[in-house]
Amino acid sequence: MRLAVKLALSLVCAGALVFAGLGWWLQRVHRANSEQLLIASAERVTDMIRSSTRHQMLRNDREALYQVIRDFGAEPGIRRVRIISKLGEIRFSTDPSEVGKTVDKNAEACFGCHARAAPLEKLDRPDRARIFREEEGRRVLAMILPINNEPDCSNAACHAHPAEKKVLGVIDAHLTLQQVDDRLASQQKSLLHFTILSLFGISLVSILFIWAVVYRPIRELIAGTRRVAAGDLGYKIPIESKDELGELAGEFNKMTGDLRKARHEVEAWTETLEDRVERKTRELEQAHHSLLHSEKLASVGKLAATVAHEVNNPLFGILTSARIAERQLANVEIAPEAKKKIGEKLAVIERESQRCGDIVKNLLTFSRQAPKKMEPVDLRVVVDRSLTLIRHQLELKNIELEVKLAETPPLLGDIAQLQQVILVILVNATDAMPQGGRLVLTTEADDTWARIHIQDNGAGIPADVLPKIFEPFFSTKEDQHRTGLGLAIAHSIVEQHQGKIAVSSTERQGTEFIISLPLAREAVQV
Repeated sequence: MRLAVKLALSLVCAGALVFAGLGWWLQRVHRANSEQLLIASAERVTDMIRSSTRHQMLRNDREALYQVIRDFGAEPGIRRVRIISKLGEIRFSTDPSEVGKTVDKNAEACFGCHARAAPLEKLDRPDRARIFREEEGRRVLAMILPINNEPDCSNAACHAHPAEKKVLGVIDAHLTLQQVDDRLASQQKSLLHFTILSLFGISLVSILFIWAVVYRPIRELIAGTRRVAAGDLGYKIPIESKDELGELAGEFNKMTGDLRKARHEVEAWTETLEDRVERKTRELEQAHHSLLHSEKLASVGKLAATVAHEVNNPLFGILTSARIAERQLANVEIAPEAKKKIGEKLAVIERESQRCGDIVKNLLTFSRQAPKKMEPVDLRVVVDRSLTLIRHQLELKNIELEVKLAETPPLLGDIAQLQQVILVILVNATDAMPQGGRLVLTTEADDTWARIHIQDNGAGIPADVLPKIFEPFFSTKEDQHRTGLGLAIAHSIVEQHQGKIAVSSTERQGTEFIISLPLAREAVQV
């Protein structure tokens, strides 16, 4: 059962009990007041009977006495009037059938005086009246008025009574209560109707009050709780009162606001966590890719170092023999045409042997077997030397050069190897712009790193080729003399210097290389 129904039933039941008790009490009070008024009226009637019959009693004029009593008995509301002697004999009654009879002293008419061992000679006003029901069930109010033996009566000569007799008899008047009972019944019915209507009105007002003050706010709280439970933390309950329910609604809104704020914080933290996880995943993938690449390069480097050492000595012997044979050929007397052909063959052997030597030298550099001289290096000097070697080629290809060199602390590295790295990238940039273009070289530094940015607006690198550019012997150029070791060697040199090299490229828009090198510790400490 709902709380509002319980409150409504409680108020209705309480109102019913209050109105029932109030009606019962009012009915009793009204009945008592009516009976008191009727007793006062009955007392006046008996006093009037006694006053009206006093003269006849003193003269002992019974006929006139009885006539007066009959006249009073005919009045509306008087059931009967009778005179009873001290011995209990009915001397006169408006009901002739009971004249001469003796009443029972224990009956209603005599109980007030004869309830004790000796009859009372004087009755108080409450003891003179009694209310009883006749055999027909009607209520009757009986009033007893003693007929005292007055001096005028005891001294009269006509029917003198001894002076020691205090009470000669009683006047017993019966007044019907039918009208009073009918009026009480009508009032009781009216009171019942009023009680029912009042109870209905109060119940209706109570129900409306409970609906407006209790039921509706509680339903809004329940609806708000369900919406919050469903995830709608932005819902707010309207505050329409300043009582406890209004305070509860305010606290509810504050709670939903706190929950919404906490959820936003959790969502933000979750998004941050997802970003961090994604970033760390990318870093791990990059590290894994770099590790695989490093392992691949290390394996290729070991193989290259072995091959270079094994091939270097025979190549040196071939080159030396070719030069000696070329010198000796000048002293040999043979046909000029044959001599020319042999000289050309020896020149080819010398040239190709030198090229194989250069390849072996690059292999040794790639495999980190070539010795390097680590010393503080000024980055601007490295860039200037590299640009000096490539500037003429840039002018021939109509490439616009823009250089922005920042003040950078010294680096710790091999100036020749660093120059080789920059030169390799610059050569590749010029090859990517055969019809001319724009080349931008900038440097920058922070507390721990110096960076070289080399950007061109050439053909760019295809997305499927970009991950492979640092692999050894990989090349997209058709020149058969290309070894495909340039960027691989540059990557190896940068790693030897504990740096990083990164590249970003878009087809037909250009390429940018970023070389990051750590600053010398001495420079950082200064």
